[in-house]
Amino acid sequence: MRREELTDYLNGMLAVERFRDYCPNGLQVEGREEIRRVVCGVTANLALIEAAIERGADALLVHHGWFWKGEDGRITGFRKERLKRLLAHDINLIAYHLPLDAHPEVGNNAQLALRFGWTIDGHFGAQELGCRAVLPAPSFAADLAAQVARALGRAPLMIGEAAQEVRTVAWCSGGAQDWFEAAIAAGADLFLSGEISEHSVHLARESGVAYLAAGHHATERYGVMALGRHLAERFGLECEFVEIDNPV
Repeated sequence: MRREELTDYLNGMLAVERFRDYCPNGLQVEGREEIRRVVCGVTANLALIEAAIERGADALLVHHGWFWKGEDGRITGFRKERLKRLLAHDINLIAYHLPLDAHPEVGNNAQLALRFGWTIDGHFGAQELGCRAVLPAPSFAADLAAQVARALGRAPLMIGEAAQEVRTVAWCSGGAQDWFEAAIAAGADLFLSGEISEHSVHLARESGVAYLAAGHHATERYGVMALGRHLAERFGLECEFVEIDNPV
């Protein structure tokens, strides 16, 4: 498959023009023109690049790419090493950030809903990236925390009472802790994100809304996994997800 054919398809599927993002979406580093083998992962770090090289990948498809707004743009140190390895092996770097959070089927938030058994019935927050669901039956916060732990393979940090009754949940993958107040306004009894800030604890205690911090990496694995499966099924590409463990 030609590089431009793949990136044009992904840009359209993920509707990149809809989003105000903190990085460029789509092709970030140009490699070889023909793409047959794709390595997928959460973040384009050196370990994932080396894994792509070992597997003979033509492209690296990630959620967290490069060239973030506000960061030092000089290609030195670790940035030089990452870019040098990609260019030396002519590997394309393709990244989708907010568009991959938001997609209704392969997006991170939609994929979390599938794993938790939640049916999305509304959205909230900037660009409507946050999701909410009314549970089919009330549950205790501790039971939901245990369910999330089983689904993600790691125990979330829970702020709130274990016996707190939850009817409505809201969530947004990654670093969406600043959307906690918007989740409360959307009627949530429990909010789940990847990260948590100091002020989030006080808001949870004072609002009576529980908070689950389930890990930035852990909550953002499944979108790129699903996108890789989609490309394999639709175009016959070899797509492999490589897990680079991250406890955060």
